[in-house]
Amino acid sequence: MLKLVLPKGSLEKSTLELFEAADLPVQRSSDVAYKASVADPRISDVRILRPQEIPTYVADGLFDLGITGRDWVEETGSDVVSLGELKYSKATSLPIRVVLAVAGGSPCESVADLPQGVRVSTEYPELTRRFFEDAGIEAQIALSYGATEAKVPDIVDAVVEITETGRALRAAGLRIIDTLLVSYTELVANPAAAADGEKRHAMGQIFTLLQGVLEARGKVLVKLNVGPDALDAVIEILPAMKAPTVNELFRGAGYAVETVVPRSEINILIPALRDLGATDIVEMPISKIVP
Repeated sequence: MLKLVLPKGSLEKSTLELFEAADLPVQRSSDVAYKASVADPRISDVRILRPQEIPTYVADGLFDLGITGRDWVEETGSDVVSLGELKYSKATSLPIRVVLAVAGGSPCESVADLPQGVRVSTEYPELTRRFFEDAGIEAQIALSYGATEAKVPDIVDAVVEITETGRALRAAGLRIIDTLLVSYTELVANPAAAADGEKRHAMGQIFTLLQGVLEARGKVLVKLNVGPDALDAVIEILPAMKAPTVNELFRGAGYAVETVVPRSEINILIPALRDLGATDIVEMPISKIVP
């Protein structure tokens, strides 16, 4: 039913892992194949292409549904419908930022400090052009084909580049002075396909599966038993999405309690629960959480 396009390159591995975890495994003949398939009645065709191209292809109706970054939607100015953010990137759940950076020793503190005619290298020429126009600064913008950060200060005065943490820019001796855009990965749709009731319903179901996986990441299910006298104290320290589930045990032997907690807190939580008198504590992985 749906023609789907997925990103190749830096997002490829994490996207394929996401679909695998969502029980939508992507099958292809080799790791470099551009054609693929998903054994799901809602998905009829799958391609794996550069994320820079995906917004345009989706807007033009070559695909019904695609995954790309908000940065490329804005750069291409494509008319697509966003079904929602998918908060993952190459290595983290952080968004990427499209930033303006200059040499570490530059006196400039923001875009307003740059001179007229400033030389800028970027993989985002349209986004950069609009940014400098809005700032009232004439810029000489050169399209970069990679190694953008290496061009300051000998070739250009500044760069517009993407970063998750800023580490690579700092390592290159650059300093961020402005942010053009904060960008998450998004599930985007062709407007005509999104207006089709049957297709839109299928798109929503796929988004639910993907979002459920992302919601479950970094969380675990904790189950335990506790006596009546310690129940209130145990509930007091338990985090929960809404409220812990509590059920009375057979013949009034106490209570069974379960809740979802961040994995990062579990090393502190389990001993604290044990100190309060909880028993039979079980930690379980979670595949999906669908609110």
